[in-house]
Amino acid sequence: MRRVAELSAILIRHGLGELVGRIGLEKAMRSAGYVAASPGSGVSNGSTLPRRLRQALEEMGPTFVKLGQILSTRVDLLPPTYIAELCKLRSSVPAIPFLELVEEVEAELGHPLAADFCEIDPIALAGGSIAQVHRARLHSGGEVILKIRRPGIGAIIETDLRLLMRLANVAVAESDEIRRFRPREIVTEFARSIRRELDLANECHNAERIAENFRDMSYIHVPRVHWEWTSERMNVQDMASGLSGTDLDAVRAAGLDLRVIAARGTEAVLKMIFEDRFFHADPHPGNVFYRAGDEIEFIDFGMVGNLARQRRDELVDLLTGVVDRRPEIVVRTLLDWSGAEVEDTAGLSTRIDTFIDRVHGLPLKALNPSALALELITLIREHGLVLPPDLTLAVKAFTSLEGMGRELDPDFDMVAAAQPFLHRLIAERYSPFRLARSARDGVVAGAGLMNRLPSDISDFLNAARRGNLRLGIDLRQVDRLAERFDRAVTRMTMGILIAALIMGSSIVMTVAGGDLPIGVTFFAMLGFFGSIAGALWLLWSVLRRKGN
Repeated sequence: MRRVAELSAILIRHGLGELVGRIGLEKAMRSAGYVAASPGSGVSNGSTLPRRLRQALEEMGPTFVKLGQILSTRVDLLPPTYIAELCKLRSSVPAIPFLELVEEVEAELGHPLAADFCEIDPIALAGGSIAQVHRARLHSGGEVILKIRRPGIGAIIETDLRLLMRLANVAVAESDEIRRFRPREIVTEFARSIRRELDLANECHNAERIAENFRDMSYIHVPRVHWEWTSERMNVQDMASGLSGTDLDAVRAAGLDLRVIAARGTEAVLKMIFEDRFFHADPHPGNVFYRAGDEIEFIDFGMVGNLARQRRDELVDLLTGVVDRRPEIVVRTLLDWSGAEVEDTAGLSTRIDTFIDRVHGLPLKALNPSALALELITLIREHGLVLPPDLTLAVKAFTSLEGMGRELDPDFDMVAAAQPFLHRLIAERYSPFRLARSARDGVVAGAGLMNRLPSDISDFLNAARRGNLRLGIDLRQVDRLAERFDRAVTRMTMGILIAALIMGSSIVMTVAGGDLPIGVTFFAMLGFFGSIAGALWLLWSVLRRKGN
């Protein structure tokens, strides 16, 4: 309760008091003995709402910084202004002393790290909310980086994850508007992501899988993993060589061809997304190094995406629908992805049709894939639809690549670069081998169904004969329906009791035949007062629900 109150106070200080009220945190603040800060007391003049949200998440601590980073990938849920601001979140935190950092690792190894490395720089090369990075040198002379998990961070994150799920449950119960954003699903996705990130060996498995996929592309590199020292708490990889993608002036000064780099980088990322279906989800300039010979080295594989073959085929369906001007295919694919019902399907089809017509009216080089993707996602968001998490990571990787490509080469054409991959996917999908395999799978599935059909019919008839057939009705939000029904019955019952009290007390007070005993008069007056109190409570209850 105290932690909830602290988080509420931070939100209020940053002018987000309305959010505190909407998700029902005010009661927690009062229960913990906190007095709400004045709304916006920590807000600077001219500060926008997205910026205040980002600043509040930074103040709330590492777990919430990570949550903001996950939300920055959900372009289907948040407007571009929020996405742009949340992308500024960095998990950099003050470094802790090296001796404190390595205590758990050395206990696990059973000996000091100095026995394995001839040199370790105690000054952190980089630091995050989960791990800290230090330079080191092997006895063989090779330079490596040690990525070491912060001590005790696992317990802290698990505590915050439980708290976030409780907050999500409160938000779902209190606000119809917030419920549309599926906070439980967001927290579940976030928990899965951050738990994977806690296992530093998992990042190395990702790196090796991607390196294997690029074994035939000699100009794409991934740092080598040293498994003899890699574990859940620490991973060891070769130091990245070359020039950072954030320093393009140095890249130009070194004589590298930026156009060749842009083309090769694009080919690599599109291959990961469309062919390998396992991709680096955050290919921004800070995660890329450029080497002599216009070669590229990717680093930091903590955030990766994985597309199932069916999802990849659905993506091809959507692109085919755009190319062939068939909005019904696009609408059907979007509805399948979202798993939601849309009341105005005709309106959605009209918007999609208009979008497709505008795309077809532009020449190839005039297309801006990032802007078009964001426009389509805005349209999806306005109709209450959401994208699957794996696709939001693909969109993020795609838009990051497009922005980096244009920075390297102003004439960079993402559409032209993606066309060969799409043509190969469509050709593969309708190849004789693929069609034959689909037909074979259909025949096998049909044969299995026919084989089970007699026993299924027999089970159905036996159940009907024994009277064990059950009809199940799945009502959405049945709990809320029951709650509203219970509240309506309570109000009706109170109304009947109030009316009975008024009528009974009136009859007693007006009964003919002289004076009444003092006790009877007292109970009659008590009935009047009780009916007045009940009527006031009933009125307050109705007005309060309307206000909410």
